[in-house]
Amino acid sequence: MTPYTAGLLADLMLLLHVAIVAFAVLGQLLFMAGGLRGWAWVRVMWVRLAHLALIAFVVLQSWLGQICPLTIWEQSLRLQAGQEAYAESFIEYWLSRLIFFNAPAWVFMVAYTAFGMLVLLSWWWWPPRRNRGPRTQP
Repeated sequence: MTPYTAGLLADLMLLLHVAIVAFAVLGQLLFMAGGLRGWAWVRVMWVRLAHLALIAFVVLQSWLGQICPLTIWEQSLRLQAGQEAYAESFIEYWLSRLIFFNAPAWVFMVAYTAFGMLVLLSWWWWPPRRNRGPRTQP
């Protein structure tokens, strides 16, 4: 793989990481807002299951003291590109500041666990519904 390709793939990996973080955080905010406003889509089972699985993975990772695989892959690609991990490319500079913070590991574990609890509570407050086929009007 050429250094240019590795750098491009690293930037794409970072974009994917940001999209996943946005799904986790913004998705939860939309589920809560939609639950309060009665939006039907916030009860779609597959969307809620995907969200729950993602959050469960993040919480488990933090409890096990593991680094996100996307971060590991991105850093590996940056090294293959001849860049330092988190070198200041335009995309990396801005996107990494959105999702990476310097804090002790226990802070992240507590934050991820609290967020996971919020996700579980939203399942109780606004439970997803199984799709039972097309609805017919009487």
